[in-house]
Amino acid sequence: METQAPLIEIRNLVKHFGSVIALSGVSLSVHRGEVMCLLGDNGAGKSTLIKTLAGVHRPTSGDFLVEGKPVTFTSPRDALDAGIATVYQDLAMIPLMSVTRNFFMGREPVKGFWPFRNVDFDHCDAVTREEMQKIGIDVRDPHQAVGTLSGGERQCVAIARAVYFGAKVLILDEPTSALGVAQTSMVLKYIHQVRQKGLGVIFITHNVRHAYAVGDRFTVLNRGKTLGTYAKDEIQIEELQNLMAGGKELQAVSEELGGMV
Repeated sequence: METQAPLIEIRNLVKHFGSVIALSGVSLSVHRGEVMCLLGDNGAGKSTLIKTLAGVHRPTSGDFLVEGKPVTFTSPRDALDAGIATVYQDLAMIPLMSVTRNFFMGREPVKGFWPFRNVDFDHCDAVTREEMQKIGIDVRDPHQAVGTLSGGERQCVAIARAVYFGAKVLILDEPTSALGVAQTSMVLKYIHQVRQKGLGVIFITHNVRHAYAVGDRFTVLNRGKTLGTYAKDEIQIEELQNLMAGGKELQAVSEELGGMV
């Protein structure tokens, strides 16, 4: 795995918004068949980094390489064309529209000849049902509103959509943040399946236990800077938690509160 160029590599990435420094020299890489977990507290710079990788923001400076080649994205479409798909926390789904409509939104296949072309819904329904069955979700009626699915199932629809349309790298923004235990397990299992297919995954979260369950490597962000990148066999879950959440600060607060009792 290490002999091949990473699917994505960034070196000393910097992003300024006027006088505000959002990212200050972030570096990370993602290889095929790897889950890279990006950890950080609120305000660490995770959202800015996601949007920079996804083509929403252009970096102020630094190197951005895709499969070893320097790239400059001017729009999210450029990132999609390069095989980088982002599943945001709000999933970019319309609850009242069908599962099929959401799956193919913006990429609907058509049939017939102009000016009599129309969406090939039979093909769309078949593909939607088949792709969801691959991940263990039985969609009895692809025309049912996506809002009738559970939170975990909606996450899986969004991920399956990205995989089907040729993503090489999946960027998942807090995919388990609002889910219960069973739904979280469903999403984590699917992330594992995606890794086995050879895709690279960037899993953004502030839940260390979820990250440790599926992650191969972990990069910790703090105030726009990279605190370090660690392989799973190099760091324990407690060390990762302390590094991300500020173990010394929490310990000081604990001692202070203990002294007040």
